Amino acid sequence: MDGRDVDAAVAEMVRVLSPYTSMDWQCRAGTLEWSCWTTAAHVAHDLLAYAGQVASRPDDSYLPFDLVIRDGTAPRDVLRTVTACGRLLSDAVAAADPAARAWHWGPTDPSGFAALGVNETLLHTHDIARGLGIDWRPPGSLCAAVLERLFPDATAGDPVRVLLWSTGRADLDGRPRVTSWVMKAATG
Repeated sequence: MDGRDVDAAVAEMVRVLSPYTSMDWQCRAGTLEWSCWTTAAHVAHDLLAYAGQVASRPDDSYLPFDLVIRDGTAPRDVLRTVTACGRLLSDAVAAADPAARAWHWGPTDPSGFAALGVNETLLHTHDIARGLGIDWRPPGSLCAAVLERLFPDATAGDPVRVLLWSTGRADLDGRPRVTSWVMKAATG
């Protein structure tokens, strides 16, 4: 995966959620304990954190910084922040040597950070959409790419359904509900 995938996931998040920015985003985001607003801010934070990791290449921990979006920021501006942070990640991934490694619970290549960013964006867009009552399905091609990169042992099937199941957001016929999962971004 690469920066174009990050751009596509962020563009999809903004496309889907922008028409609903006048709604109250303090409602719960799907099955999460967070509000829709907090969940969107979390996406921006993770995209920025991943960009920082790729740019600085720490080999043993996360950089000690957090993104803080001011309380009361309008959902429209939170989405603008997501866009900015997504662009920082896509640019960092594009500029990085594919052989470079940075910390994400082990040495992770730029492609792994792109996959992590796409995963966070798609899953949390799903959570926010559910919270706001929006009927939305993540793009199958991006879900398939995330599964291949981060969940290589995932079961076969519709990539959207399998990704949602793999992250505890959906049931899958004949399989128990997932309550915890580990993404395999590290490449060794």
